[in-house]
Amino acid sequence: MTQWLVLALAIVAEVVATSMLKASDGFTKAWPSVIVVLGYGISFYCLSLTVRVMPIGIVYAIWSGVGVTLITLFAWLFYKQVLDLPALLGMGMIVGGVIVLNIFSKSVGH
Repeated sequence: MTQWLVLALAIVAEVVATSMLKASDGFTKAWPSVIVVLGYGISFYCLSLTVRVMPIGIVYAIWSGVGVTLITLFAWLFYKQVLDLPALLGMGMIVGGVIVLNIFSKSVGH
């Protein structure tokens, strides 16, 4: 169970870091830039702990899939990014893929 909490922390840290990239304005604004660096550092550290006990391909699929979906939702909410039907369908497939991995794959290592 602990590996799932660490993976969740990796995802949250990555989402925070990526969300701050726009605010950092090409690393010209100090605090958003600090948050980007710290967020990615925390995320990759947590990923390194997670892959000790779970297959790297599965960990990366979950981390990137959930991260992409959350970043897109963040951009929609805070940056008014327009999400058309193909974008919504694509995110739905990503979430569906993560669900299939977690429910049906023996590779996940529950």
